[in-house]
Amino acid sequence: MQDALNFDPRDRQEAPSVTTSPIQEAPSPTLDARGRREFNKLQKRLRRQMGNAIIDYGMIHEGDRVMVCLSGGKDSYTLLSILRNLQRNAPIDFSLVAVNLDQKQPGFPEHVLPEYLASIGVEYHILERDTYSVVKEKTPEGKTTCALCSRLRRGSLYGFAEEIGATKVALGHHREDILETLFLNLFFGGSLKAMPPKLLADDGRNILIRPLAYCREADIAEFARLMAFPIIPCNLCGSQPNLQRQVVKEMLGEWERKHPGRLESMFKAVTNVAPSQLGDRQLFDFAGLEEKQTRLLASRIDLLNE
Repeated sequence: MQDALNFDPRDRQEAPSVTTSPIQEAPSPTLDARGRREFNKLQKRLRRQMGNAIIDYGMIHEGDRVMVCLSGGKDSYTLLSILRNLQRNAPIDFSLVAVNLDQKQPGFPEHVLPEYLASIGVEYHILERDTYSVVKEKTPEGKTTCALCSRLRRGSLYGFAEEIGATKVALGHHREDILETLFLNLFFGGSLKAMPPKLLADDGRNILIRPLAYCREADIAEFARLMAFPIIPCNLCGSQPNLQRQVVKEMLGEWERKHPGRLESMFKAVTNVAPSQLGDRQLFDFAGLEEKQTRLLASRIDLLNE
């Protein structure tokens, strides 16, 4: 059996590097001493939270080849950066490969990601698929493009993961993404589900991991700002008005402003489910409660008679 990545980045001493990257990412050189201290605290917090998520869900094992899906947004840049940071101190050997899906959106700056990834010495691939034209052709006027775009993007990336021998596919979803999905399914899908930190794809070919699952979006945004990542905005879906996800995001943000700590409590609930207190008959045997009661009472009577 493979050994899981089982270290706590809060306590581990510096270990020999397992990566050959010639350049280490660093925050903006314009930071003063106080700014660097705050940056170090932020980076350590993200390292700790990501490390704990990896440990809790057994995300990375000895010899894994982790494909990091890099969109050019703040989340995927942070995912790659913190994973590389953890990789240098890990007691196991695993490799990282960054993959970007060029969807052929008009005006997409094709040079940005290759230049950035080459500069930090990361193995990478740019996968070219014209999903933009398909999405525009198939999506009715006034409808959002997210669902179809996501399906096409996932299909392209998952298939490519097999081609390059990736054993895990790392996605940049964070705590708020998971909670937003929970409420979208609750409000519009009639189901109580979110994004699991680790998932076996429906076809059984890929294991997906979300190492940022414990991380706050605000921390990720600040880290990306301080690192001065070359952010590429998504003009395909980000420009659409009235996206339900954006509405839910604003709702959660308002709750957190009025009641600090509420999102943390809600995320804890996602990891602390009591099936007997809900109503899913496939998760809990409600029909068999009478039989269970009979067994418990019989056992109780036997104990009293001894």
